[in-house]
Amino acid sequence: MSFDPDHLAALSAILRHGSFEAAAAELLVTPSAVSQRIRTLEERVGASLIRRGQPCTATPTGARLAKHAEDITLLEAQLARDLSLDSRPYPAQVRLAVNADSLATWFVTALANLPDLLVDLVIDDQDHSADWLRDGTVSAAVTATGRPVQGCDAIPLGTLRYAATASPAYLARWFPGGLSPENLSRAPCLVFSAKDRLQHRWMETNVPASRRMSPPCHVLPSTHAFVDAALAGVGWGMNPWTLVSDHIRAGRLAELRPGALLDVPLSWQVSRIMAPALTPLTQAVRQAATAGLHQPLKPRKE
Repeated sequence: MSFDPDHLAALSAILRHGSFEAAAAELLVTPSAVSQRIRTLEERVGASLIRRGQPCTATPTGARLAKHAEDITLLEAQLARDLSLDSRPYPAQVRLAVNADSLATWFVTALANLPDLLVDLVIDDQDHSADWLRDGTVSAAVTATGRPVQGCDAIPLGTLRYAATASPAYLARWFPGGLSPENLSRAPCLVFSAKDRLQHRWMETNVPASRRMSPPCHVLPSTHAFVDAALAGVGWGMNPWTLVSDHIRAGRLAELRPGALLDVPLSWQVSRIMAPALTPLTQAVRQAATAGLHQPLKPRKE
């Protein structure tokens, strides 16, 4: 099945800008022309593609079709680069899945080196970001899964290092006698979402008797709010070392168990079909990860 490029362009523009009017302005047509293109496209696929609202959003079918349109744009952009042709009137866009802690620590550096690429980021837990690749919603993802998703290549990036931290006043209140299963079961912790298992992994490693424990928790879907909440004594949480090391040295935060860090290996997984078109992105991600993530020591040559 083939699709009219103008119809796909209308769909992409609506989702990029959030309205038919803004899409029409970009495409230099009337809003009614954009509506007609979407109606024709919906009739062709036999499904609704756009949820009308402020902003307009994609249905599941619309999201898949929009990604197809983005893939075509990326491949055309690669061809234009290879043939030294004029660039498109606006940058190509790619949808990626990234965990929030990477976005808050090192990933933005990669984007800064890609002025000719727009990104649509899906934020999800690193243990689940590969699911977006499996269902074809994104073209690449930062994942904690080293095994390649079918149809993808997996490139090791390094490890994101975490420390279990809280304010000194919080530790004095909840852990006056040190760590134990009893006080861990009562002390409020911080979790990013229901998918977040970092706190449990740290507890199981450092206090084995805490396995299968479910302490009370605050759900804070923000990396920087995690740090702020720990500083304010709201709870203890697993914070990226790069964001809390200065606070620890200054005494504003303390580790629950000094030196008991948790390393989470990260990989860059990219669709093999789109890999050539995404080569500049992959290079920028690898460069940023080399600088921003903990890298394993290479064995010395004898």
